[in-house]
Amino acid sequence: MSGAMEVNADEVNFDGLVGPTHNYAGLAAGNVASRRHAGLVSNPREAALQGLEKMHALSQAGYAQGVLPPQQRPDLGFLRRLGFAGSDAEVLAAAARQAPAMLRAACSASSMWTANAATVTPGADAPDGRVHFTPANLQSGLHRCLEPATTGRVLQAIFADPAHFAHHGPLPATPALADEGAANHTRLCARYGEPGVHLFVYGRDAFGLEPAPTRFSARQTREASEAIARQHGLAAAQTVFARQHPDAIDAGVFHNDVIAVGNGPVMLYHEMAFADEAAVLDELRAKMPEPLIPVRVPAEAVSLDEAVATYLFNSQLLSNADGSMTLVVPGECGHHEAVWRTLQDLVLGGHNPIGEVRVKDVKQSMQNGGGPACLRLRVVLNDAQRAALSGRVLMDDALHDALADWVRRHYRDRLAPEDLADPQLLAESLAALDELSDILQLGAIYPFQREARVKGVPNA
Repeated sequence: MSGAMEVNADEVNFDGLVGPTHNYAGLAAGNVASRRHAGLVSNPREAALQGLEKMHALSQAGYAQGVLPPQQRPDLGFLRRLGFAGSDAEVLAAAARQAPAMLRAACSASSMWTANAATVTPGADAPDGRVHFTPANLQSGLHRCLEPATTGRVLQAIFADPAHFAHHGPLPATPALADEGAANHTRLCARYGEPGVHLFVYGRDAFGLEPAPTRFSARQTREASEAIARQHGLAAAQTVFARQHPDAIDAGVFHNDVIAVGNGPVMLYHEMAFADEAAVLDELRAKMPEPLIPVRVPAEAVSLDEAVATYLFNSQLLSNADGSMTLVVPGECGHHEAVWRTLQDLVLGGHNPIGEVRVKDVKQSMQNGGGPACLRLRVVLNDAQRAALSGRVLMDDALHDALADWVRRHYRDRLAPEDLADPQLLAESLAALDELSDILQLGAIYPFQREARVKGVPNA
């Protein structure tokens, strides 16, 4: 069914570090929070520090925590491919005048939501025993389809040892193979180092044979999920393909991780998560080596609108040494009576392993449409694989302090839409990223660094 048993394994959550151009452009169709806050003034410094605080707090609590760097933004290469020419300042000014939507896309800091970065299969499930990565093509959004090349370089820089890690290219960037990464993928298992079952959730099929949402476009196709399962060597006995409920997508549930979260044998989900709830549960029960523990939240307890407004299900579900689990929720959950009551019922009910709720303030991310679960990519590593990681990416006190100091020195505390064309923002961002790659010890991962090396710039 899988590779060798890997009992001594743990899940590492790799959070995306918020980039210097964090702004509210409202670029994500179907993302209600993103569109609601479009045009507001953002605070990149606060956003990055909020994310770092969450990473640090979880690391201090004993959870394995890593960090992934942001992407190079503004993306001048993208703008130049669109025909804007001249100096960097001239390119930015011309884009602001002639195609402001393209400039906003070129400045998006959306790579912070690393749940979309890739789909990951642990070595316990892969035939060759290696951890497999496929960067998401993210072809459904202009601002996000700019990310896969750098994402691939970052993942290959960190997970570099070919004896332990396998890297696949993104799927072809076509609507038929639209892929949004781990935001539509959940691995369920008894223990992290033992074989598990992979739940792939899709919103539509490539050829329109199944009912689709009518208000918002579905971002994941069944064909994309099936292709990734093949890339990673997953067998039919290891996979379940489930269609997301179209009504949920039309309500603003643009990814499955906005309506369901799984960890170990537990799946916390809203009753409107799947088009055929009973069939999904039956197939999971049939294929899982450990009994499934479904935790169902009915619509009468939390409506779809409340789920989207609070990101109750876009929470991190983490395992503890005593067998219990901790649910890390955004602060917005505490502002809605029905949602908070439901959380208390989950903890006090005693019918599932969830024994604690931790509240984290990630408001800057939430206003752009991403909660705690959006900010992390889950990677199960055994002891040897963890030892094989490259760079300085595992969170500890020293790394947190270095990154927090870096943010305070380089990030603005105010960024309005009109500031995106400021050439100084570009200069600030490149200087910050150049220093960051040294802090994380990842080498030349950014296009401007690679171009400098080609040109023979000293110390590049």
